[in-house]
Amino acid sequence: MSFMPMLAEITGNVHIAMAALGAGLGIGLLGAKAAEATGRNPGASTAILVNAIIFAALAEGIFLIAFFVAK
Repeated sequence: MSFMPMLAEITGNVHIAMAALGAGLGIGLLGAKAAEATGRNPGASTAILVNAIIFAALAEGIFLIAFFVAK
């Protein structure tokens, strides 16, 4: 019994899972650091919010690219 066909089926799913995990961790860290930065400097909250939204969209975009490439 060979595990190679099963390994070939798993690799695409692992690819998507790792991209989703990375995007989730990235957005979580981004939110935590944005909240920390806003707490330290409330006057810059608008600039921090704009940057956080841009970087969150980029992190989600990486996951979507990985998802569509794998399928």
